[in-house]
Amino acid sequence: MVADVAESGVAAEELKQFIERIERLEEEKAGIAGDIKDVFAELKGRGFDSKAVRQILRIRKQDHEERQEQEAILDLYMQALGMN
Repeated sequence: MVADVAESGVAAEELKQFIERIERLEEEKAGIAGDIKDVFAELKGRGFDSKAVRQILRIRKQDHEERQEQEAILDLYMQALGMN
């Protein structure tokens, strides 16, 4: 395959297009990451706890059953340590 890319102008052009697409997406990703950072700064400036918000975001990504299982395990461990 490496030889094919080196010998074929078509394959080289296709590779270049893939790389350029990835570069554009990386730029977009950096821009979005900056936007998210700005929102967290605004959130923190308004008195909200950013660590708690990040934890809520992680929890909201989980499906209901996964979240219930994780909460049950956490509760069990906390009970075992006398933290309840």
